[in-house]
Amino acid sequence: MAFLVFCSHDMFLKLDTHYLEPNSSVEIQLFNGTFSQSDNVITRDRMADVSIVGQGQRTRIDSSQWTERGNTTILSLTTGPVGTWVAGVSTLPRLIELSSSDFNDYLEHDGATDMLQWRIENNALDDDAVEKYSKHVKTIYQVGEAITSDWQTALGYPIEFMPLNNPGTLHAGESFEVELLWNGEPLANQLVYLGSKESTHSHDHDESGGHSHESHSDQGITTFRTDDAGHMSIPIPDHGIYFLKTIHLQHSTEPNITHESNWATLTFEVGHSHGGVAHGHDHTHDEDHDHDHGDEFPTTLFFIGSILIFGGLFLWFNRKKS
Repeated sequence: MAFLVFCSHDMFLKLDTHYLEPNSSVEIQLFNGTFSQSDNVITRDRMADVSIVGQGQRTRIDSSQWTERGNTTILSLTTGPVGTWVAGVSTLPRLIELSSSDFNDYLEHDGATDMLQWRIENNALDDDAVEKYSKHVKTIYQVGEAITSDWQTALGYPIEFMPLNNPGTLHAGESFEVELLWNGEPLANQLVYLGSKESTHSHDHDESGGHSHESHSDQGITTFRTDDAGHMSIPIPDHGIYFLKTIHLQHSTEPNITHESNWATLTFEVGHSHGGVAHGHDHTHDEDHDHDHGDEFPTTLFFIGSILIFGGLFLWFNRKKS
């Protein structure tokens, strides 16, 4: 359990919706766990950078502005003027020692299957590991109607997803073009996962061949590889909130460290487009009002049946007493 909580968790910046009103209150949640559940908070001393980018400016956020709610770290702020905005968090490295079996399980569970395959091919499955790891996460959100170019801003993190088109203006059925950077340079042949709210419980990361732009889907998780230029073209099947995630894991040359990993995620929303700007909508009312009434048990019949049953029981008990 300690291994799962403290090592093998993805990190995401999350919003309830990525389409916001200007000068309105918003909470940006920092999840450390899965996309649907945060399992522990991120302490302030781990935050190497917290940034908000908008209107052509990058604002560094003091870590004291974060609060906790249960296992979730929360940044409360007021949105600025209309435009496209980016928020990012980067953590300082930490070390963890893992037995060979725990390390193998982590590689399989979290999708770092390239390193697992290397260990298999090089008879290294019995080797323990000392890993240095850090996490670097971003989210893109739209304030008001006006589109600005801030979604293209690089934050300079060790590993970083760089959009090549604005996901907030995409329609369902179009493709999200992304470049993956490692130390500012395109990262080729890197395994990347796409998921959404509906697909966060899948941990089947099996892949077939690993050629650029080849992908497969399994229970909502889709696997991609960057091409030689570090690019991916990612089809977006429907409206919703999505995430990209990857773990760049390599052998380390530092003394007493066997591996170094840098984790990256990007969250974004593809909404319904009106006049060039997509909008997210709360569809919870559909669950209450858009049922197929042919499948429902009529309320009137339910009450009539209840009255008849209670009446029959009342007469039966009175007859037993007499």
